[in-house]
Amino acid sequence: MLDAKSLDLILREARTHNGWKDKPVTDAQLREIYDIMKWGPTSANSQPARIVFVRTKEGKEKLRPALSTGNTEKTMTAPVTAIIAYDTKFYELLHKTFPHDKTAPYWFSGEGKEEVAFLTAFRNGSLQGAYLMIAARAVGLDVGGMSGFDNAKVDAAFFPDGRFKTNFLCNLGYGEPGKLFNRSPRLEFEEAVTLA
Repeated sequence: MLDAKSLDLILREARTHNGWKDKPVTDAQLREIYDIMKWGPTSANSQPARIVFVRTKEGKEKLRPALSTGNTEKTMTAPVTAIIAYDTKFYELLHKTFPHDKTAPYWFSGEGKEEVAFLTAFRNGSLQGAYLMIAARAVGLDVGGMSGFDNAKVDAAFFPDGRFKTNFLCNLGYGEPGKLFNRSPRLEFEEAVTLA
C-alpha cells in the first residue's frame, strides 16, 4: 500500500496548475511518463491513446489557434502540452496487444461496429490520459488538464488524416504555486456514491 505522502503527491494534494516555472521538461522525462502509464489497464488491452507532446515553439504556435482565451497563456508558457488523442482504428493493433485471441480485431471492426469501437477508444483513451497525469505527478511534474479548446482545429493541425481524434489537453511542467486557484470542494461519499 502506498504511504500517505505518495497518495498526497498523486491525488489528495495534487492540483491543476495554471502557471509554470521556466524549467524544461526533458524528452527522457516524457519517455519515463509513457513507460509508466502504458501499464495501466484498458479493455482488451486495447491501448487506444495516442499522445503528441508539444514542446517546441513551432508546435505551440500550431496549437495556439485551437485554444480558448482562458487557456492560451498557460498553455503557451507550459514546458510541454500533451495532446491526448485516441486511435479510431486501435483494433488494427490488437494482434500485437491482445495476441491470445485472434478474433479480437473483429469485435470492433466491420459494419455496425462503429459505436462500440468509438466507445472503447474514447473510454479507454480517457483512462490512459488519467494514467498519464498520475504518472507525471509520480515522477515529480505538475499537470493541468484542459477541455477549453477546439477539437476540430487540433485534429486538423496535428491529425489531418482523421484516424486520431483529440480527447483533451494536459500541460506538464513545474507549477508556479502562486498561480494556483483556491482549492474547490469535493463531493462527499454520500453525495456521489450509492451502495447496491
